[in-house]
Amino acid sequence: MTRDVDVRRDWQPPGAAGRRRADHTAIVGCDLFVDGVAVESPGPAADLALLYSKAREREGAFVWLGLHEPTEASLTRVAEVFGLHPLAVEDILHREQRVKIERYEDVLFLVVRAAQYVDHEMFTATSEIVSTGFVRLFVGPHFVVTVRQGTVMELGSLRADLISDPAMLAQGPWSVVHAILDRLVDSYVEIVGAMQTDVDLTEAAVFASGTSVTVEQIYQLKRQLIKFKAAVLPLQRPLAALTDKQFTDLPKEIRRYFSDVADHHAAAVEQVMAFDDVLNALLQARLTQLTVEQNDDLRKIASWAAIAAVLTAIGGIYGMNFAHMPELTWRYGYPSVMLLMLISAAVLYWLLRRAGWL
Repeated sequence: MTRDVDVRRDWQPPGAAGRRRADHTAIVGCDLFVDGVAVESPGPAADLALLYSKAREREGAFVWLGLHEPTEASLTRVAEVFGLHPLAVEDILHREQRVKIERYEDVLFLVVRAAQYVDHEMFTATSEIVSTGFVRLFVGPHFVVTVRQGTVMELGSLRADLISDPAMLAQGPWSVVHAILDRLVDSYVEIVGAMQTDVDLTEAAVFASGTSVTVEQIYQLKRQLIKFKAAVLPLQRPLAALTDKQFTDLPKEIRRYFSDVADHHAAAVEQVMAFDDVLNALLQARLTQLTVEQNDDLRKIASWAAIAAVLTAIGGIYGMNFAHMPELTWRYGYPSVMLLMLISAAVLYWLLRRAGWL
């Protein structure tokens, strides 16, 4: 049987060599674990069928295959080897997907959304502070396949940490799922802490005198929060499914670990919802400030228009060129009228300023 597999693997139709190399570039990690110890780590050069057959022949053995943005051809090959459901494979080929957990016979399919905080010197109306990407997981009795999209949440360091902890890996494929979700939720918590600084600085700037914070900046921060919330909130249902005994094949000890992850995730969810309320309040406060500022501007414009109206009225009356007008032929008539206009404007300016319009 093994020889037949090797023959098929070695023979390639014309033009297939390039495709086969391209397929293998999607493999970023491949290990065979037995009782928590990595006994084989062939990496991108792995013969998946042979490796998986070895895992099924031994108790306490499983394969962890890591893929990064695989092509349809490579994903189809992986599906054939591990018996993945075509509907789940089709879901992976669609880049945008909701967070969910589904079971196909003895294989569980989990979709989660990873997030990463983007450092920035100054927050503007176009700043991107949260970057997201998808991680899909297939979990079977003797394998776990992880499929990443984008550059968010690399799993190389996580793989190294797990390899150094054989006791955890001895729990089987679910230990890998727990480690990924634990790392995922920890990144959520870190982002929450970083966003807390952005929200606090925005809040302080909104209520500072002579603030330069624009409505567009607050809207952008809210858009980034919505993107982050789309990653955090939907994970509640998969975590609940993993902790309330819906899946009986989970080891009891691993289920306890999932409960701990769910607690940390609940704290992150609460903080995200609090951010949403704060930003709504800041947005409303800034809009109110703009309304007040516009009213102040209108009052100032109306005040200067009233002063100009008095001067225009006096000048208009003496510009009618009637023959008989008060002080028209008087030597000091012109300076007297100019003085009257100046006094009238000064008195009106004093009254308007006293009323707070100027």
